[in-house]
Amino acid sequence: MTPERKQAEEVDHPRFARIYMRMKSGDRDQAEDEHRRTLLAGLAGDVIEVGSGHGLNFPLYPDAVEKVLAVEPEALLREAAGKEAAAAPVEVEVVDGVAGALPAPDSSQDAAIASLVLCSVSDQDRALRELRRVLRPGGELRFYEHVVAHKRVPAALQRFADATFWPRVAGGCHMARDTRTAIERAGFAIERIDRFQFSPGVPVPRMPHIIGVARST
Repeated sequence: MTPERKQAEEVDHPRFARIYMRMKSGDRDQAEDEHRRTLLAGLAGDVIEVGSGHGLNFPLYPDAVEKVLAVEPEALLREAAGKEAAAAPVEVEVVDGVAGALPAPDSSQDAAIASLVLCSVSDQDRALRELRRVLRPGGELRFYEHVVAHKRVPAALQRFADATFWPRVAGGCHMARDTRTAIERAGFAIERIDRFQFSPGVPVPRMPHIIGVARST
């Protein structure tokens, strides 16, 4: 069994996928959609989206995007994403794959999207190196992620949740990752970043999020 295949088999959270899709069904959350529109604004060309879930970003891609390669390892989410792709305003191809071994050639993408996914990848540094690999020189990484708190007590609570129960009940999610530092460590230069408190339509307290643009150097 190859490391890539082993990693792919570990991304198997059907119970969480069903709960997540149920929570996100019905009327779309306008505040969350606004963050997603900010994330995707001004994109053009070929775009890879890692961990696309069941396609919440698909209706919001601007017309200048030529194609979205949407990578989703969870089978139930991937099936739902395929249906959502059919109604998207741009061409979207949904494929199986993991963040640590993206199914795209070197330097093939104009932009990459990481939307509430870097919290749950098994190896954040590896995933970011893969995103940098598939981007063309000077390509953009657009990120929208929840992150570790700056204050000591909330950060300690996040780390306690990560060390005990949270990843098991939330599909591998980790609350206490310092994603900004990881992005810079992977060789990206952050050009724009906003930090804010938000709870994206799930039953957890408001927590710090970041949204922004980084460029492959």
